[in-house]
Amino acid sequence: MIKGGSGGYNTKTGLYFEGKVDLITFIKNLPNYKVIETQYTKNKKNKWYEIYYKDEKVADAFRKHALYTYLEIHGINWRNIISKQLLPDDAIYVIMENTVFIIEVKYQEVAGSVDEKLQTCDFKRKQYLKLFAPLNRKVEYIYILSEWFKKPEYKDVLDYIIIMGCRYYFNYLPLYEIGLPIPK
Repeated sequence: MIKGGSGGYNTKTGLYFEGKVDLITFIKNLPNYKVIETQYTKNKKNKWYEIYYKDEKVADAFRKHALYTYLEIHGINWRNIISKQLLPDDAIYVIMENTVFIIEVKYQEVAGSVDEKLQTCDFKRKQYLKLFAPLNRKVEYIYILSEWFKKPEYKDVLDYIIIMGCRYYFNYLPLYEIGLPIPK
């Protein structure tokens, strides 16, 4: 539980942190980038975005339920591949890398359930690998963590994330790490 809140999903501090790290908002404000909302569905929770750099499409980005609309448009029925939906905080398919980057934001101020969620990266990465295998796309699983996780007691968990083939960064994700062009 987050200090002063009643659960991780509805605390102002957690939402503020997640909003601060929102990938689409960040990219929209970068020079030479343009973000276009898709018109494939009228359901707001299922929209995704096409990302252009200097008028060349470089990526598709989606959040939560939009991942499954994206897969459906590409002929993939998730129910035939996995038994339960995973809802990423952010996901971005970078065309030049042929890779889908799953980005999970984890914020913590006191010990709680987020501790255990970090230990699920291997399982979730493998589920996403199965989902994107029919499209022949690689998958990378990345955490963006708050300063809380720099404490010594998280060393084993952070080591585990790396050993499992996943990655983590504190408070931000450098564009070059996901293969997006870096504006001058």
